[in-house]
Amino acid sequence: MAKRANQRKERIDRGIKVRADGVYAISSWQEIGFLVGPRLTLILGLLLLPLVLTTAPYWQSVLGIVCIYSLLAVSFDFLAHYVGLVSLGGAFFVGVGAYISSLLNVELGLPLFVTIPLATVFGGAFCTLCFWPCLPLRGVYFAIVSLMFPLLAARVIEALDIFGGTDGVLGVEGFSSSFAEHYLPIASVLVLLFFLRRLVNEDLGLVLRGVKDNDQAVKASGININHLKALAVFISSSLGCLAGALLCHVNMWAGLSQFALDFSILPIAATVVGGSGTLVGPVLGCLILVPVSELLRDFGTLRIVAYAVILTGFIVFKSEGLMTYAARKYNQFERWVDI
Repeated sequence: MAKRANQRKERIDRGIKVRADGVYAISSWQEIGFLVGPRLTLILGLLLLPLVLTTAPYWQSVLGIVCIYSLLAVSFDFLAHYVGLVSLGGAFFVGVGAYISSLLNVELGLPLFVTIPLATVFGGAFCTLCFWPCLPLRGVYFAIVSLMFPLLAARVIEALDIFGGTDGVLGVEGFSSSFAEHYLPIASVLVLLFFLRRLVNEDLGLVLRGVKDNDQAVKASGININHLKALAVFISSSLGCLAGALLCHVNMWAGLSQFALDFSILPIAATVVGGSGTLVGPVLGCLILVPVSELLRDFGTLRIVAYAVILTGFIVFKSEGLMTYAARKYNQFERWVDI
């Protein structure tokens, strides 16, 4: 202990990371494995989980719900960390996507492989239009206003008795096979993670981060920041609408419960657990929290206590999140050096 009093810990990037990070000419298989190993672990893990859970169909369905929540959590993380807009309107995105997809399927007879993309695009456009007047807001003001949208939508549908009222939209087409039901959400998560990762590393991602850090400086450069925020909201809400469209076809029903605040709160909790700003971290958080929620279903509202304990523990002891902590340990090593 006396020796450690005159020393401190120093973090150093591993040599492979220093040589290979951002460089495409890799000199050895070891360096290739270092770079692609974590990515392959995520991809193969998600693709193999339905096969591993073949003897447990209930948990296969839970995995689909994990992916749906993951889309919401990634949507929240993208908008909050890269644009600076903390949205509590995830439930609004889910509800809009679910209702559009179900109505297109039931009223117009369109197949689900048509209704899901249409609900994603048109739902994202509708949500962006609703949020447009709120784009100048930031911080807690934007968060509070976004929370009002799912509450307002549910009350309007209930009061006017439209879109099936409290009964919801019945007779929605389900997936034709269990393979499609299990792997379409997984494929959606993987493809959109790749898309967002590329987006935030391009010039547009740099400008979006500039809007978050100093929007007046971006505005002074002649860039319309409201248009940039609208584009970010469209991307984020489209992910949420895709989640809602998938959910309504999994449940073969769309109703008021898809505006429930669980769809706004759990993605935030998953982002805290997994690590904000990592995009993959929220997926990891959903892989932990959604199964925990299912295991605690018999406890009813006491599940909130479990969420509170988990979140408090992570905020106090690992506020950076699991993914950020794991990435740091993977890319760096520590050693004691003399002061």
